[in-house]
Amino acid sequence: MPQVKNKVTINAPFAVVWELAQDVEKFPAIMPDLEQVEILEKTVQSPQSTRTVTQWNSRIKQFNRSIIWTEEDIWNSVEGTCHFWQIKGDFTDYKGAWKFRSLGEATELDLSIDYSFEIPLVGALMKGVLQKLMQQNVDMMAQALKKEAERRV
Repeated sequence: MPQVKNKVTINAPFAVVWELAQDVEKFPAIMPDLEQVEILEKTVQSPQSTRTVTQWNSRIKQFNRSIIWTEEDIWNSVEGTCHFWQIKGDFTDYKGAWKFRSLGEATELDLSIDYSFEIPLVGALMKGVLQKLMQQNVDMMAQALKKEAERRV
């Protein structure tokens, strides 16, 4: 299964980056390929753990199609992680993790996504294009969070 990754150091404290990362409904304002993100459910499971179910709507301009998926996220503030996976949607498989590590006044963000997206009649060339687009998307997400978190401090 293909995987995309990005690791970035954000010059903002953990609390700022953590709060911003959980505010997914605002992601379309900082990520142009995202059309809409909606929180469908939010449950505080314990003081350090929150479960959310979110619906994402993104556009792949190169394929002239939207991708819509619903994912479940488990945010754990003690571990500084968010594990997520698709529960329904257009991906054949979609899962990953955000890992946040405090570096004092800065935060390291490590994002990885494993995915599979089968498009009928699409060959290896288009799968390569999709891999490139997924990598650009994860890079854009990391940079957008970095820019916004650093702007806030």
